[in-house]
Amino acid sequence: MVGGWALQGAGTAVSENRQQRDRPSAETGAVMDEDTRYRAVSSRDARFDGEFFFAVGTTGIYCRPSCPAVTPKRCNVTFFATAAAAQRHGYRACRRCRPDAVPGSAAWNVRADVVARAMRMIGDGVVDREGVPGLARRLGYSARQVQRQLTAELGAGPVALARAQRAHTARVLLQTTRLPVTEIAFAAGFASVRQFNDTIRRIYARTPSGLRAEAGGRTGGGVGGIALRLAYRGAYARREVFDLLAGEAVARIEEVAGPTGARTYRRTLRLPHGPGIVAVGERSPGPWLEARLHLGDLRDLTTAVQRLRRLFDLDADPYAVAERLGVDPALGPRSPGAAEPEEYAVRALVGRAEAARLVEEHGTALAVPCGGLTHLFPEPGALRHHAAAGPLATALATGEVRLDPGADRAAAERALRAVPGVDARTAALIRMRALGDPDVAPDAGADRDEWRPWRSYAARLLV
Repeated sequence: MVGGWALQGAGTAVSENRQQRDRPSAETGAVMDEDTRYRAVSSRDARFDGEFFFAVGTTGIYCRPSCPAVTPKRCNVTFFATAAAAQRHGYRACRRCRPDAVPGSAAWNVRADVVARAMRMIGDGVVDREGVPGLARRLGYSARQVQRQLTAELGAGPVALARAQRAHTARVLLQTTRLPVTEIAFAAGFASVRQFNDTIRRIYARTPSGLRAEAGGRTGGGVGGIALRLAYRGAYARREVFDLLAGEAVARIEEVAGPTGARTYRRTLRLPHGPGIVAVGERSPGPWLEARLHLGDLRDLTTAVQRLRRLFDLDADPYAVAERLGVDPALGPRSPGAAEPEEYAVRALVGRAEAARLVEEHGTALAVPCGGLTHLFPEPGALRHHAAAGPLATALATGEVRLDPGADRAAAERALRAVPGVDARTAALIRMRALGDPDVAPDAGADRDEWRPWRSYAARLLV
């Protein structure tokens, strides 16, 4: 899994004022030693959830570091970089702490190497849609090279990582909808019902019907969409993030409604298999954001969730950010991204008012409007002849500029700056938001070496 979502498991957080010396280093990619990891497990430190997993040989179960169960003896514990690696070694997901529902590792957003780019694309569903050859082609490597690098660092290759993600998607659908099991199997990306059944039994030690029974009657109908909890670590700057989204909202594709503290952000999404509408609430009773998704095709669930996670910056490591910037971690610093990277690029260039006009004149109308949401943002090809956005839209449509999750960020910024009408600041903003780069200084005030690799967060705090 790249990011955590679903019915969030229990976990015991420690004081946010603890010194950061034992934090995993997303900045450098350094790996914690096993003694440090075991101390995190012993203290049930939720700050490490998603950064690594531990498995217990005597039980055959793997957990998140904050699992509230009794701490196992050190001699019985094995550590893994990913849930997929633990599953590959035959361990089952803990029923108590739900390790597949943790936030994703912040390292995949910080790092720019092939492993991080691959993880971002796997999270976006590229392997499910295009297979390993498609992933390798996007990365510019051979399938064998991608397999070797991922397995060497993460303990699992792209197929295993995608399979773990499919299993989690299936669990969500089993426990939040009344869809037939057969439909869920294919919606989650499995090639056959048999493969689906075997994977669910191996990972969760239950049948699909057993997983559904655990929901305790919480499953809902299709009218209400799919209800999810989008997990994050640490504190979260809810008011600031929702203020930003409200100030940027473009009519017909976005809206923010409700009083401050209890607002709901809603928007349309253009997804690989069809349109979607998502809603995310500002208020929640725990360390997650409540979300509800209405999808034209359930195969888009994983992609939609990952786009929301990038938009709300839910895989961030606020402890590392706070330490480097010298701010209180209770502020929960975040650097929001974009749900639709190509859309954000056009919006950054033409501004909010013109973006609204583009939606009205060139957007794709929803078959069934939902309140104030009536359109999808125009595809780049529809804007080729627009006076201001035309050159950028053409570059996006032809692939001259790539803004997908696995794009090389430095190469993308160079390509953007070569587009007529795109200045250095606009290119930096697109890199920061559309590509989710945590270390961009679009304005001089945030361009300080001591703030690397979190200059994007400094830019948000300086606004």
